[in-house]
Amino acid sequence: MTQVFLGLGSNTEREAHLCAGLDALAGFLQDLRCSPVFESAPVGIKSGPFFNLVVSARTDLPLHELDRRLKCIEADNGRYAPERRGLPLDIDVLLYDGLAGNFDGLILPRAEILKNAFVLWPLTLLAPEEVHPVAGKPFAELWAAAQIDQQLWPVAFQWRSLELTPTRLLQAFPAPI
Repeated sequence: MTQVFLGLGSNTEREAHLCAGLDALAGFLQDLRCSPVFESAPVGIKSGPFFNLVVSARTDLPLHELDRRLKCIEADNGRYAPERRGLPLDIDVLLYDGLAGNFDGLILPRAEILKNAFVLWPLTLLAPEEVHPVAGKPFAELWAAAQIDQQLWPVAFQWRSLELTPTRLLQAFPAPI
């Protein structure tokens, strides 16, 4: 079984689309674990705020089959609909078994890990000791040294009766007013 980390995000019907994405992932991935959920201002596009999280799991799927299934989940949630507004669901392979390089167009580890706080912070909370395969440092160390100018904050979020974001994190980093 291969260890994978996936980034999920949505800026339309955020709770519904993220829960649908998690439900779909739980149908074929093993040992699914979720980071806390964060709300963030959009980066690189004009839109409403996003909800983002990172999941870790194990899979026996080859990389390209995993990516194909993720694209199908996105499509099922309206990602590629011609009339869509916003980004209903985005699921990206962040890490796949420590691979580094270009795999027929899939570049791993995903560059967004080191560029976007809405990826690095939840990844750090989920797997602080996991080592970035190119930077060679644990995610906790990368987060501590990161100088990323982005607005994000933890939000309460429930999936399958589980509170994904701990109360202590919500209290430590309240949403801006």
